[in-house]
Amino acid sequence: MENAYIPFPSKVLDVIKHTDIEYTFRLEFTGDVKPGQFFEVSIPKFGEAPISVSGIGDHYVDLTIRRVGVVTNEVFEKYVGDSLLLRGPYGNGFDVDLYNDGETVVVAGGTGVSPVRGVIDALSQSADPQNKYAIVGFRSPEHMLFRDDLKAWNEKMNLILTVDGAEEGYQGNIGLVTKYIPDLPIKDVNTAKAVVVGPPAMMRFSVMGLLEKGFKEEKIWVSQERKMCCGLGKCGHCRIGEKYVCIDGPVFNYTESKGLID
Repeated sequence: MENAYIPFPSKVLDVIKHTDIEYTFRLEFTGDVKPGQFFEVSIPKFGEAPISVSGIGDHYVDLTIRRVGVVTNEVFEKYVGDSLLLRGPYGNGFDVDLYNDGETVVVAGGTGVSPVRGVIDALSQSADPQNKYAIVGFRSPEHMLFRDDLKAWNEKMNLILTVDGAEEGYQGNIGLVTKYIPDLPIKDVNTAKAVVVGPPAMMRFSVMGLLEKGFKEEKIWVSQERKMCCGLGKCGHCRIGEKYVCIDGPVFNYTESKGLID
């Protein structure tokens, strides 16, 4: 019987630095994977950590990792040519085809941009990108991720890039992502769709803003990627009520996730 806990080695093909503590590791992988799914990254003697997929390509996946603990500290010692151990992909991910038609809004904050990077990229290349909106927020200009992508999205679709705060003289938007939801020029809130990913408080208030604007609950999707743990629903850490985020999510329609947002 195959042991689901046994990882497989994956070669590090490239390492892209975003900030001093956030890098994207491009890892060798062949198989089906969707934005919003995640892998367990492990290093013997140090443990493992669930990391969302931030990019998908021919024979590789991107995992954007923040250096915040024992496992991720050790991951940062692995560079091009080395290998990491992976399990997965796990979770249901985003069905990008759901958002291609009509008006769609993606609201993402901080590292929450990682799991929806593929979604935003697909929307920017859709048949009608002018009906697509992305509100992307970071703590400061120095904390921005995926700068090349941000430039490309801004050229193809409606991107609102904002920061929580910046030094005097900063020319961009300053304010929380929720600040920009009321002014979205949505033509039909009855059919418009939304995707929200980020810190719990940001998601809660973003969903509230969308509902106040008239969005339908069943047209909103969220990701509980921060609650992922073993990936198999065995450890119980991701259980919320009757739901196991690793198995039933991490992507949920808001109608079934009302009690999951802190």
